[in-house]
Amino acid sequence: MKSRRAFLKNTSASVGLLSLPGVLNAQKKEKIEKKKIVCVGGHPDDPESGCGGTLAALGKKGHSITIIYLTTGEAGIEGKSHAEAAAIRKQEALNACVILGAKPVFAGQVDGDTIMDNAWLGRIQKLIYDEKPDVVFTHWPLDSHKDHQVAGLLTIQSWVRAQQKFPLYFFEVCAGEQTMTFHPTDYIDITETQELKRKAVFCHTSQDPPGIYSCGHAAMEEFRGRELGVKAAEAFVCMTGRKQSSLSNLYL
Repeated sequence: MKSRRAFLKNTSASVGLLSLPGVLNAQKKEKIEKKKIVCVGGHPDDPESGCGGTLAALGKKGHSITIIYLTTGEAGIEGKSHAEAAAIRKQEALNACVILGAKPVFAGQVDGDTIMDNAWLGRIQKLIYDEKPDVVFTHWPLDSHKDHQVAGLLTIQSWVRAQQKFPLYFFEVCAGEQTMTFHPTDYIDITETQELKRKAVFCHTSQDPPGIYSCGHAAMEEFRGRELGVKAAEAFVCMTGRKQSSLSNLYL
């Protein structure tokens, strides 16, 4: 009987699935065309906890990484003013981006009071388009946290309006408590970058990093790894389903 890992590998080869792992097999190519990766997250620590292992792996391949933080986490530290909390959390994000090899961009919305309107759609569109992305990651919009929903919806609408469509992938955070009804189309083996991801998450000291992992992220990495047949993995939903498979082009 074939193992699940072999089944997934054979299935992806036959129908063009699991394009994200194709990206990480770039070492088999003599020359890799460097691409631009953009990740849009609701708060500092969301991109790191949701797809930090994948971002680290892509960065190690030499691809350019930009993280757009919709808010600066202004409401995220009890007893601190918005200005005080934003200063602390911005520095934590900067520290995490150093570990992931990413460029941070702060969009300027307010934690807990995010807005989905045409004015903000225009601003997020510009931030994304200015990066000329080859691939974009963002929150799965079915999420209990309003800021996560807004980040995902603004990114989706930016994708809808883009003249040159970029591959769009959704990540999960705190599955079962925040991200809901998430059925992955793609997986990435983060076994080799799991520790880098953990270090990036632990830069967010004001957010109780052990609590972030106990929220379900450690279990998610193990469970998605079991689904893929590896030690640890991150899972994604592709905007256009399994037909897209554009991320594989990063390594071709």
